[in-house]
Amino acid sequence: MEYNRSEFLIETAVPEDELIISRTDLTGVITYVNETFAQISGYTSAELVGKPHNIIRHPDMPSEVFKELWQTLQEGKKWGGFIKNMRSDTGFYWVYAEVSGVFKEGELVEYKSIRTPIRYEEKLEYQKLYDAMRLKAKERRRIVKYM
Repeated sequence: MEYNRSEFLIETAVPEDELIISRTDLTGVITYVNETFAQISGYTSAELVGKPHNIIRHPDMPSEVFKELWQTLQEGKKWGGFIKNMRSDTGFYWVYAEVSGVFKEGELVEYKSIRTPIRYEEKLEYQKLYDAMRLKAKERRRIVKYM
């Protein structure tokens, strides 16, 4: 994907009164999204369903966060954390995500994720933390140029 640098720095606000909801199969492929998810991500529901959930993964997110997420889910626990997602136009939005298993008759059948907005101060804190994590892991880093 080629990034339009001017859009890459544009944040979309997540409405305070709405939840972003999705479900995936056990491999992380999206099986359901609510309309709020589609609108905030810039995709249509049809464009999201059937795609890996990491279609919205922002390059600022350290891989360690997702490693922890999957490890927690595989232990049968609920995971919660701060996530920066990338929109279809390469803009971004921040959320607090809670991901948990969905069980039918005692068997894990899918995962659900409910995401809510976060405060500005949390965005700053987690951007700095994630930048440091990527640096330590020698992962790709953001480059911001001022003109």
